[in-house]
Amino acid sequence: MHPRARAMATKTALRLGQTFEVTIYGLGHDGQGVGRFEELVVFVPGALPGERVLARLRRQAKRHLEADLVGVEDPAPERRKPACILVERCGGCSLQHCSDPAQAELKTDLVRQALQRLAHLNLDVLPILQAASPLGYRNRALIPLERSPEGQLRAGYYRRGSHKIVNMNRCPVLDPRIDALIQPIKADLEATRWPVDVNLSQGGGLRHLALRVGHHSGEVLITLVSSHNNLPGLEALAHQWQQRWPEVVGVNLNIQPKANNVVLGPDTFQVSGRSWLLESFAGHALHIGADTFFQVNTAQAERLVPLLVAFFSEQPDSQVLEAYCGIGTFSLPLAAAGLDVLGLELQQASVDQARANAERNELPKARFEQADVLASLAVHLAWAESLLVDPPRKGLAPEVMDAILKAPPKRIAYISCNPATLARDLGLLSAAGYRIRPIQPVDFFPQTSHVECVALLERD
Repeated sequence: MHPRARAMATKTALRLGQTFEVTIYGLGHDGQGVGRFEELVVFVPGALPGERVLARLRRQAKRHLEADLVGVEDPAPERRKPACILVERCGGCSLQHCSDPAQAELKTDLVRQALQRLAHLNLDVLPILQAASPLGYRNRALIPLERSPEGQLRAGYYRRGSHKIVNMNRCPVLDPRIDALIQPIKADLEATRWPVDVNLSQGGGLRHLALRVGHHSGEVLITLVSSHNNLPGLEALAHQWQQRWPEVVGVNLNIQPKANNVVLGPDTFQVSGRSWLLESFAGHALHIGADTFFQVNTAQAERLVPLLVAFFSEQPDSQVLEAYCGIGTFSLPLAAAGLDVLGLELQQASVDQARANAERNELPKARFEQADVLASLAVHLAWAESLLVDPPRKGLAPEVMDAILKAPPKRIAYISCNPATLARDLGLLSAAGYRIRPIQPVDFFPQTSHVECVALLERD
């Protein structure tokens, strides 16, 4: 039988809801087990490579099947009991059932596979830098809120592949200092009877609970995200929270009135205390606001600093341009090492914070400009000998890549949170003559399939 005909026959042989056995041979980019049934690839969340599992067909696509895990008939030695009782329903974590050493091997292999499969690059991939704390590491939580049909407040992350909230009171990957606040804050919000409507389907109200803690300082910010500010008694409740928990240095209200999936709106108002918390990063004092982008795993992010400083310092008197610099998280340590650094950032509020952080730490070699990286990178590359990029998951935009290739800096440090787009971009840079050093994965997100990488490139 022709392979395509056999595949079609296989698709008709299984019905939705039917169970079948499958052997798992790999791991997908979302942490799901990957196997085969006849000629079709099967994705089974919760299954591990090497296991034979019983799965229930949930969805048929043209070239693959999606199934739910029913049982594990032949478990892998790496399988363990998850730390969270909600792990089978909550979509926040995908690898809690896998031992930490095995997670490290799987993530390193995911990076290697992406480079080979997507860019045909046979690069050395160093062993991943594992987290000393695989639980309790997240310094920030953005928790959706809703009310049940009976009016009960729910707070929790979404079920995998849906917008259905899995109600929770604790989350083991959160820093314990903010994890402990979820249940009592939920109870207080329940008592207010304020409208709660994360999807804006019932007229609006509270949408998210945002919690942030300084990993080193211990200071905490509480932020409520709402579609409006009609929340009677909010100021009194904010004062109560600060009195009850001395570590809470501020309570804020963010307004997000639009019916979309963007969590934070453009306007944040200080309700009580401060609008920022004090944190230390790589020995430098930072002010971090409720809506500031900052790496969620402080300890692991700090491990990147020596790599970047050593790389850029190899070229004496190097001038470093950092695109997407945020509040200067990496620019400041580079300037402290004696490098001239110019950071580019689109958000003016972040630029203002970065400048204040540079002044606070007495680092005149760190300068920051409000600029659209897409539009201005080519101009700024005429000044810089080295480039640091930390783009979003979609990687470098075509305009950014074009600017780099037209005025190629001698050195590039590329921090990536997506091995697929990293592979794509490294393929283009390699073809343009850049030599790529061994890739360094770093586990910023234990218990998930996400992996951060640092790629160091140079050219003559």
